[in-house]
Amino acid sequence: MTTIEHDSQVDTGGNTEQFDVVIIGAGISGLGAAYRLVERNPGARYVILERRDQIGGTWDLFRYPGVRSDSSIFTLSFPYEPWTHRDGVADGADIRNYLIDFAAKHRIDSHIRFGSYVRSADWDSTTDTWTVQVDQGGATKSFQARFLFFGSGYYNYDEPYVPEFPGIDKYEGVVANPQHWPEDLDYTDKRVVVIGSGATAVTLVPALAERAAKVVMLQRSPTYVFPGKRVNGIVQFVRNFAPRKFSHWFARWFAALFEGVVWFLSRKFPAMMRGFIRRRATANLPSGYPVDVHFKPRYNPWDQRLCLDADGDLFNAVSAGKVEIITDHIDRFDATGIWLKSGQHLTADIVATATGLQLQALGGVRISLDGNEIKPQDRYAYKAHMLEDVPNLAWCLGYTNASWTLRADMTAEQFAKLVAFMDAHGYTHAYPHLGDEPMPEKLSWDINAGYVQRAPHALPKSGTKRPWNVRQNFFADAVDHRFDRIEESMIFGRVAHRSPLSA
Repeated sequence: MTTIEHDSQVDTGGNTEQFDVVIIGAGISGLGAAYRLVERNPGARYVILERRDQIGGTWDLFRYPGVRSDSSIFTLSFPYEPWTHRDGVADGADIRNYLIDFAAKHRIDSHIRFGSYVRSADWDSTTDTWTVQVDQGGATKSFQARFLFFGSGYYNYDEPYVPEFPGIDKYEGVVANPQHWPEDLDYTDKRVVVIGSGATAVTLVPALAERAAKVVMLQRSPTYVFPGKRVNGIVQFVRNFAPRKFSHWFARWFAALFEGVVWFLSRKFPAMMRGFIRRRATANLPSGYPVDVHFKPRYNPWDQRLCLDADGDLFNAVSAGKVEIITDHIDRFDATGIWLKSGQHLTADIVATATGLQLQALGGVRISLDGNEIKPQDRYAYKAHMLEDVPNLAWCLGYTNASWTLRADMTAEQFAKLVAFMDAHGYTHAYPHLGDEPMPEKLSWDINAGYVQRAPHALPKSGTKRPWNVRQNFFADAVDHRFDRIEESMIFGRVAHRSPLSA
């Protein structure tokens, strides 16, 4: 640890609101950060800047039919706020309501400024403060804080990924994207084509099939689809008889261990897992169904995320004849639908483009240090939540192979711990420093998903040695978190005449 001290004072003028912490985003990450911050630092003054008009983040943005969690809700929910619904795979609306109730219960909602679109954040090293510029209803407002926490996720909220489809301008039907699903879109008795085969398509397709005349899931190549129950019998047995706090703890670790074992086996014994997943698909589909055409990917399990088929909804819809899966490439659109490379024509009243997302670091916010813009992509990530040589800033980034909240909660705890440590020692800035030690680089995400392949360097860099190694291993991270040394590879310093954390 290195300590640096210099003398300065803060002059904010009269037009800037001051806080100890500015949190960006009122989804799982931002709300969890607020809770952990106050838990360890009861006097902290904070504000949450939320671009949207409601709490929920991803779970408020995505409103398409069938939207739900693609991992256990017991790991997606907070460890200290038990999930009370019966289903272990939760619908999007229930998750959103859970977050709204959580924020109200802990009075976090009173700290949220909705309609606040964060544009830039600049660090002033003479005062050790961040100044955040925000658009609010067409006006620009400034917030100043000692610390900045990004709970803004890792993808572009404005622009999903949609390929350029030849002739789509000639198509006379409705084109809808799950990221911006029209609330008034009536698909009753309509012919619908869903382009895509990832987690979104696997949840969207069976939901549409409940009312549509016909639904086609059009995929370029198959994805691993793993059927699982919404309610796990073992977990539900414990929940029925054990106290709520214990049963939530049990359900969380049961789900984390199960998901971790599936990932481990997929990595270590891919051939065995390919066979197991194929047998599950075959057992859930009609006799003679071409499983190897539509459900046998070219890659190994967990080279991309496994898609959870809750209660076998997709398989059941296929078996009932409500859904047809076609594996082919698009040649062009025409006025009534899609021509495929094979020569087949798909007539469609509605085309849903479940074609993925676009990675984006720090919500697209412009970050500068003393007026000099930096690119997060050029910096190494420290313990998966801070950036090399960037002071008093944390960013929540979840796992690719496990629930988002498993890492989000560790990040929130580490951030709150850092704030408390600095206040106790009178430090006003802290940043991780790699130094002159050579550090081989690897991608932060070891997954071959399309959104990663399209933009492999959209996120901060990962090293190959801790604490600069961004791992996709919750259990290893949990051990490190338990024995974390807050001063490891960190530089601390202070400017004089700065008040400590508010009492």
